[in-house]
Amino acid sequence: MKNSLIALNLIAGIAFQASVTAQEVEYPPIFSEPMPLLEEVTGDLNYPISSENELAQRYFNQGFQLMYGFAKTEAVRSFRASWQEDPDCAICYWGEAWAWGSYLNGAMTTAEGPRALAAARKAMELIDNASPKEADMIRAIQVRYIEDYDPENRRVQDEIYRDAMADLAAKYPDDLDIVTLYGDSLFLLEERRGYRSLENPNTVRLHNVLLSVLDRKIDHPGACHLLVHASESTPTPELAAPCARYLGDTIPGSSHINHMPSHTWNEMGLWHDAVRANTKAWLSDQKAAYNLGVSTYATHNLTMLYYAGSMGGESAASLQAARDLAGLNNNTAMLTLALVRFGRFEEIPEITEPPAGEVNRAMFDFSHGYAALKLGDVERARETTEELKELAATSTSRFRFHDGKDIIGAMAHILEGEIFWTEENREAALGAFQQAAAYYDNLNYDEPEPLPFSPRHWLGALYLEMESFDSALDEYRQDLSEHPNNIWALWGIQQALLARGESDPEIDEKLEGAMEYADIWLPTTKY
Repeated sequence: MKNSLIALNLIAGIAFQASVTAQEVEYPPIFSEPMPLLEEVTGDLNYPISSENELAQRYFNQGFQLMYGFAKTEAVRSFRASWQEDPDCAICYWGEAWAWGSYLNGAMTTAEGPRALAAARKAMELIDNASPKEADMIRAIQVRYIEDYDPENRRVQDEIYRDAMADLAAKYPDDLDIVTLYGDSLFLLEERRGYRSLENPNTVRLHNVLLSVLDRKIDHPGACHLLVHASESTPTPELAAPCARYLGDTIPGSSHINHMPSHTWNEMGLWHDAVRANTKAWLSDQKAAYNLGVSTYATHNLTMLYYAGSMGGESAASLQAARDLAGLNNNTAMLTLALVRFGRFEEIPEITEPPAGEVNRAMFDFSHGYAALKLGDVERARETTEELKELAATSTSRFRFHDGKDIIGAMAHILEGEIFWTEENREAALGAFQQAAAYYDNLNYDEPEPLPFSPRHWLGALYLEMESFDSALDEYRQDLSEHPNNIWALWGIQQALLARGESDPEIDEKLEGAMEYADIWLPTTKY
């Protein structure tokens, strides 16, 4: 790691001298439109800059907040508006350069690379107008961008940038935004997806950097946003819970910030809190049409809402989110799955437009096959089962971070097991549900998971009917460990214990708390 800013000065000087001539840089059409000040959207974050222009300062603050909310286009436009208000503002160009760069959910593209480089060089050109700290920030960002940028090779620049940010954070440890951006530079070098080990020194360092910010400002939106992502796939997602209580309101109209606490709440099994967070996010998504919100990942917000409602037994919220999702992206898969989850079988045949994509279509077909079984058409259910089993055996599709065959296989064997159960062939049903669970267990970490239910909800229910209460407890307890506080597993554990003449006050209390928000009555853990 570089131990001083001298190296940065040298690198920046070389880069600047190599090409100071302005090049033609293309921008999307939206950048020719004026960027409004979104006063209903932004919070109270203020990063004072060395400009006496009030609008430049306000646009700069807006850009900072929107970038913390991963609203990249709106953030860049805000930073550009700041230097348009004050063309001599060097740090305003730094803001644009920063916002064009790679962020946690996406690498900088080849189209964005020249834009970032042009903004960084303009900031360097105006560096004499910057304060000493701003000048250090401008020098640090020069190492991040190069000509002929290739996303495949970005790690080289990302490592140099990390070292530059480490020096910057060491020099300005009380600037919480600089320290947050150092944390961001660390995170950019980590795998974005999958489980994170607490024994990994990189994870420990990332957590410590972000917590050093939050220990001083618990409601810092940038640091908390990153900590939620850095902790959600670890054994301790609750690490982010203290700041997540504030996060959703820190940038009131940023839908992604509204939504982000739900990543922590899902992992902790606080399903109603997740429903509320994503409801707030969806409202901001809708307000965006009136410049009263900024919409980022609207379909993700709705998918998380439908999933949290499914696990928490809030059928109205889950089903409405699935309907809104189908209206937004024409994907009816989640809607049909939600109807299966809550036993609304009569409504499924009314959904006739299949979604695109092999796995989405398989979800749609499974739901229709399951509904057909419940409505008396056993032959159609059998045909659907065979088609899904064949597809599971041959599919090479991917669904987000999963092998499609694992999702399809889980659904195929749930349906197969339910057919056997209908025919009172419980042993065959048990084998089918166990196969479904085996496929399900192959799925990777994801937020949210691709199915709004677990095969263990069927396994547990069958074991209860077979009076194999110990086995039922095993299945429900495993499901509860994977999906804390979900009402299906809580109810199943309570019923299995009661059947053995036992009780668990902790389970009873948790189920009572979960049912406070549920709008369904449970006769079993599957319909």
